[in-house]
Amino acid sequence: MHATSSGTRLYRLARNVLAPALRAAYDIDIEGRSHIPAVGPVVLAPNHRSFMDSLFVPAAVPRPVSFLAKAEYFDKRTTAWMFRATGQIPVRRGSPAGARQALAAAREVLDGGGIVGIYPEGTRSRDGLLHRGNLGPARLAFATNTPIIPVGLIGTAAVQAPDKRLPRVGQPVAVRFGAPIWPDLGVANQRVYLRELTEELMHRIASLCEQEYVSRSTLEKCAAASSS
Repeated sequence: MHATSSGTRLYRLARNVLAPALRAAYDIDIEGRSHIPAVGPVVLAPNHRSFMDSLFVPAAVPRPVSFLAKAEYFDKRTTAWMFRATGQIPVRRGSPAGARQALAAAREVLDGGGIVGIYPEGTRSRDGLLHRGNLGPARLAFATNTPIIPVGLIGTAAVQAPDKRLPRVGQPVAVRFGAPIWPDLGVANQRVYLRELTEELMHRIASLCEQEYVSRSTLEKCAAASSS
């Protein structure tokens, strides 16, 4: 599911309108944009606090970004045409087959030298913590020999929290891009390595977004404390 040339033009047109509007409405601080290469495939992996995350990240990136997005956005007439035309990728939650199709479509974008955005947490954090990451970004990076760039978003929950219908203007927002993480293709146990790579990714995201990371060890400690 690669964006068509008309879709790419539409994406650039939308970005040229959106980015200045966001800069006018918010105090946006962008750090580490030099980590994003001018050409070639990239997986962007941000923390996720707000619907607005999917607007702030593309506005900060000079190249088109195909985000994995909720399939519900493709079901609505008001949003479906835009999501399809700009090469966004639908993900049907709760459907293993749908997840596989979405990752296959994301791989096509990367094979074509594009940028894929995917939230490792899978959904927005409602408690302010950074939750354990899914293996999707690591799988994509490993399958395509593509670097993962951790992204830390700060302040987007104050713009529009998950339970708010409309965004608030005038809020400070930071978009921080970390150094790329290249997958090691020579590992003996791919499954174990993908989890280790994901843990490294989540710790890097945590350092960028300043959220506390709820890792497996944290969950195990909480479970042990509650059972004692």
